[in-house]
Amino acid sequence: MTYTLYYSDKCPDTQPFVAELEKQGIDYQAVNITDSMANLKQFLNLRDNRPEFDERKKWGFIGVPVLHMPNNQLIFDLGDLMGVSCNLTPRP
Repeated sequence: MTYTLYYSDKCPDTQPFVAELEKQGIDYQAVNITDSMANLKQFLNLRDNRPEFDERKKWGFIGVPVLHMPNNQLIFDLGDLMGVSCNLTPRP
């Protein structure tokens, strides 16, 4: 089972998120959405088909970084990743 991290190297929230993934020893496939059109399309396919992104889009956010977990949950917030919040996005 694979974790997939969608991120942009231009987003200031990415580095702390990646640092926490590494601290926890989580192996993941990295998809930099600003690296190629194929990566951007892969992310947009996820974003445009998951209601968890609706609130973020409403506020003008892109929705990265986001960790797509093997159980189909999405983690957007560093607090959720660190386990200091209990707001994990539920599976559809």
